[in-house]
Amino acid sequence: MNIQIFGTKKSNDTKKAERFFKERNIKFHFRNLAEKGISKGELENIKSVIPLEELIDTEGKEFKKRNLKYMVFDIETELLEDPLLFKMPIVRNGRKVTIGYEPGTWSDWLTG
Repeated sequence: MNIQIFGTKKSNDTKKAERFFKERNIKFHFRNLAEKGISKGELENIKSVIPLEELIDTEGKEFKKRNLKYMVFDIETELLEDPLLFKMPIVRNGRKVTIGYEPGTWSDWLTG
């Protein structure tokens, strides 16, 4: 199992995701999106499972701060340029991907 968690230290759902895997002694790699974004290749893998429209956090602080609600923009370009626009956490297990706090799905990964 190769778990990756993409999020920020301030995100409560990201903290809950980390705790979920720690409590089960599952090693994971944490990527702080405030420090380093998602590469184009990683985004390609993620969007093969989850549509781009679902990846951008239209309710988030960064989205509102940049007034994107009133602009026409390319979602992929904006996500690559500003990783804080992602819904968090993004949790990957190989080709499987979830967005947000999804303990039921993660439990399935562990038993599957």
